[in-house]
Order: sequence, then C-alpha cells, then structure tokens
Amino acid sequence: MGAGHHHHHGHSHGHGHSHGLAQGSARNRRRLAWTLGLAAVYMVAELAGGLISNSLALLADAGHMLSDVGALALSLFALWIAQKPATPQRTFGYYRTEILAALANAATLIAISVLIFVEAFKRFNNPEPVMGLTVMWIAAGGLAVNVIGLLVLHGGKDESLNVRGAWLHMMTDALGSVGAILGGVAVWAFNWTWADPAVSVAISVLVLYSSWHLLRESVGVLLEGTPPHIDLEAVRAAMLDVEGVEEVHDLHVWTITSGLDAMSGHVVVGERALRRASGEILSDLHCLLHDRFGLHHLTIQIEPRNFEEQRCVPLAGYTADEA
Repeated sequence: MGAGHHHHHGHSHGHGHSHGLAQGSARNRRRLAWTLGLAAVYMVAELAGGLISNSLALLADAGHMLSDVGALALSLFALWIAQKPATPQRTFGYYRTEILAALANAATLIAISVLIFVEAFKRFNNPEPVMGLTVMWIAAGGLAVNVIGLLVLHGGKDESLNVRGAWLHMMTDALGSVGAILGGVAVWAFNWTWADPAVSVAISVLVLYSSWHLLRESVGVLLEGTPPHIDLEAVRAAMLDVEGVEEVHDLHVWTITSGLDAMSGHVVVGERALRRASGEILSDLHCLLHDRFGLHHLTIQIEPRNFEEQRCVPLAGYTADEA
C-alpha cells in the first residue's frame, strides 16, 4: 500500500454512552408520563373555570396547558421512537425525532401566544366582566400542578432538549398561573377589568421569550451547527498538541441529539509517524476528544503529508450505477 493512499478511519461510536442515553431516556419517559397525567387532568378543570369565570387570563393559561399536554405527548412519542434501531436508510437511527419534537413545541408556543395577543387586544377595547375570586382559586390549583410538574421534570431538563422543552412549557405555565392569580385579585378587589387581558399579554410575552430560545437551539441542531458549548478552535488546538499531528483540517462538530455530539476531521501526520505510530496517534486523539470535550462519535481520517483528495476515475468496465 503506497503512502499516498494510506488512510485510517477511526470510529468511536460510544456504545457505553449509547447505553447511558437509553437509561436516561427511560427515566425521562417516566418523568414525562407523570407530568402528562397531571397536566391533562388540570387542563380540563382550568378550561371549565375559564369559561365559567369569563377570564381570558385563565383561558390563556388553559390554552397553554393544552399545549403542555400536546407537547408532553409528543415528547413521549419522540423518546419512544428514538429508541428504534438504526437502519441502512437511517444510519443514525431516529435520534433527531427528539429535536423535531422540541421544534414543534416551540412553534406551538409561539402560535398560542399570537392568538392570546389578538384576543387581549379585543378585550382592551371592549372589557368584559370577570369572576375574580373563581379565577384566583382555579389559578392557584394550576400553579400547584405546574410546580409538581417542574419538580418531576427538573432532573431531565439538562439531559434532553426535548425534556427541556416540556420543562419550559411547565415553567411558563406556572408563571402564567401566578399572573392569573394576580389578575383575579385585581378584578375581585378593585374591579380592574383591564387587568385580565393585561395579565394574558404578560403571559404571552413570557411564553414567547422561552420558546424563542428553544426554537433557536432546535434549529441550530437541525442545521448541524457547532454546539454552543464547543469551541471549535480549542478542539483544533488540542488535536495539534498530540505528538505526531502536523495539521488538522475539514473539522466538523455537530449534535445528533441532546447529549450526543459527533465530530469528523482530517489529521495530517509526518511520514515517520504514519509508518510507526498512526494507531497510537488515533488512540490519543480519541481519548483527548472524549475526555476533554465530551465527544463520543468520532470519525478521523489520518493522511500523509502533501496528500490531496483527487477525483477518482472509475475502473474499466465499472460504473457507479453498478455499486
């Protein structure tokens, strides 16, 4: 084998890490299932209370809780389908379903916020009577449900973008319940009918703020951008510090799903190192990237000095269609 065509492809697929992801997924499924049950039960109560009390703030909170139920159900589905094994057509499996679910959650939150803004504008122009005391009690119950949901999901929000999306739903819903309570107090004690639509607008602003960050993160993953916690130049510099490595190029780091970052790159080594220690260099690079940067799925091509990628000419009598 000539030196000019001597390549090593190092693949670190992180089987142990995949097992850890599976365990984390099981825990997150249980968290989401408990929270889904709580949210579904209280959503019905809050919707009924909003209709009875004629409170837009309460209906806004109920609408957000409806999106919680849908989001939690979608998140559970995403975690389930992500466990399906990889296929020749989908070599990374279904991990990205989780990111699609997070994106759908963010889009749903934004749509609900816009609807609340429109209805609040109508009520500012034509205030309607609201049963403030009823709003207070129902919103207080909603706050209790949301706090329980936040506690249940807290352990998984840093492990999974999908769970973080559900956690954000519950957090903004909890803040919405606080706002609905304050609006109920204002209407009951001072007869400030404008307080109800004002609170619903405040809830919508909070929802938009949280959903924007979730939307940005989800789109970043789908566009295969460099993860925010990874400094690509620091990765390059660390690789160049490995003995025998002369150059690093075509370096890419991206996220497959929450907690699973991948990297690919080309490493140029000297002729002597290529003959004697390319395996050791590859091993050193894998350990470095795993331990210092938390990268688990690695593809590294080792190249000799002055190697250039060339357009390959098909062998005589052989065409690409026959591959």
